[in-house]
Order: sequence, then C-alpha cells, then structure tokens
Amino acid sequence: MAAAEVGDDVFGEDPTVNRFQEQAADALGKAAALYVPSGTMANQIALRALGRAGTAIVCGDRAHIVAVEGESTAAADLEPVKLADDGGVFEPDAVDAALRARPSGTVSLVTIENTYAASQGSAAGPERVRAIGRVAAGYGIPVHCDGARIWNASVALGVPAADLVAPAATAMFCVSKGLAAPVGSVLCGPADVIAEARGWRRRFGGAMRQAGVIAAAGLVALETMVDRLADDHRRARRLAEALAERFPGSVDPERVGTNIVWAPLGRLAPGLLDRLRDEGVWALALGDRARFVTHKDIDDADIDRVVKVLRDL
Repeated sequence: MAAAEVGDDVFGEDPTVNRFQEQAADALGKAAALYVPSGTMANQIALRALGRAGTAIVCGDRAHIVAVEGESTAAADLEPVKLADDGGVFEPDAVDAALRARPSGTVSLVTIENTYAASQGSAAGPERVRAIGRVAAGYGIPVHCDGARIWNASVALGVPAADLVAPAATAMFCVSKGLAAPVGSVLCGPADVIAEARGWRRRFGGAMRQAGVIAAAGLVALETMVDRLADDHRRARRLAEALAERFPGSVDPERVGTNIVWAPLGRLAPGLLDRLRDEGVWALALGDRARFVTHKDIDDADIDRVVKVLRDL
C-alpha cells in the first residue's frame, strides 16, 4: 500500500485502481469493474444502473438490500418483492410466480445474494443461479448478484466465482470481509453499465481520487487471500458444533458451510454474549439472534479458547 503508484481515479488515471478493477472484472468473467468504498454503495449503484425508478425488484425476504439497505433502496423508488428464502437463495419457481403475478414492465430487476448472510452464510451453487437467471431472462429482466462473500461461496463449493455470477448482468464483491483488506468493494459488469455506475458513484460521493493506496490492498486480497477462506469455514463449523453441543437445538452444524454462524438468543443461556465478552470473545446480537463470524484474525487457538469458554460457562 505504501508503495502503490497512484493517480486521479476520478479521471480513470490511477494505475493501481485500474489494475485492481481489471483483475476483479477478469476474476468474475465480466467486461469491466468499478472500485467503490463499500458493498452497500456497490449494490445501490447497481440497483440504479439496472433498475427503473417506480418499478419493483425481486429479492430474498432477509436480503441485505432490504434488511440493511432498505432506506437506500426505497430512496431509489424501487419496491422490494420479497421471496421466502429460509434455506438461502430462493427457488426459481418462486421468481417465476412473482414475475407472472405482476403486470409486464412493473418489475425491472431480480437480485440474489451469495453467500446468503442471513441463512448461516449459505452458498448457492451454479445450477440454482443459472435456473434463476433463465427465469429472469424469460421475462427480459436482468439479475444483480450481491456477492459480498462470493469468494466464500466459491471456495466452499469448489466452483470458480465467475461460474456463480455468470447469469448476472452485474455482480459485486467485498474485499473488506473474508478477503481481509481494510476497505472497499468492486462492482463488475458490462462496460456500458459500469460507465453509468461511475456516474452514480460520483453522485454518491464515492469518487476517491488517489485510491491506489487502498486498491493495492484489494490486489493483495485477490491474489493471496482467497484460498485461505477454507480455514475460516472449518473454524466456523467447529464453533457451530461446540454451540450445538453446549446448547442443543441452537445451531445445525450441517448448515454451516462458510464463515457465519447464527443462533437464536432464546436457545442460548441468558446473557451469554455479555458473559462471552467478559472473557474477550466478541459476538453480535442482531434482533433475536446471535451472529458469530470467523475471519483471518481468528485462528485455531482462538476457536479452542471460545470452545473452552462455552464449556466453562
């Protein structure tokens, strides 16, 4: 990062940003890419570049674009049509039913999320994604993939990330999650869509001038941090097994395939997260569930410690 060659990315003149965008686009099999500060910005830019104000978009009922980004999605004048997604990405038949139920032209975009953060970080395979893409294409509607953790899905399934987003017009991924870079996400897609996305980034205040300093970390992430995600997945499964052993019915370890573990607070001991925090173990309460996430800075010894604390408590 300290040695990164930089220029003014507002004018497309930062060589490190350009290299990072080219590498990201190539990795996802898309023509072009745009580096932005956050995953939320990447998603919201895609919604505006592909969707049409005054129409609806199809998404999962706990998708990030509505559960976390709902106000921004509403500000784009896009109405979410939320599909049941208890096991992760929704069924293609549900997409077909939702599109058939609405007058032609009133839905402008189908969105998927892979991995699906709200459902134990579940990964949707290429067959499911292709099936959803075929349904959407039959109605002339594009697909956007919120692939914040697409590399987790790729590693867990043993499938190239490009295969997982092939049916999507646009796809984004974060380098600041499992790939462990300090900041940033990338939106990938056709050259004309990415050109329009650049205008939306400027309107959102996301143009970052000499951004090569942080884009350099994105290059490190793509080049060196993907394969090690398997370690995060293995550690998350071990944590899930410990929770299931200590608090039966709290977690089904078989559903934990990537790096996220959810457990209903009602199935855990009262005040457990506060007690864990007293022992230096941090987990997050979101609504009525607890979320545990493994990442580069959590090693085997840390998981040993968490398991011991759970058993001691």
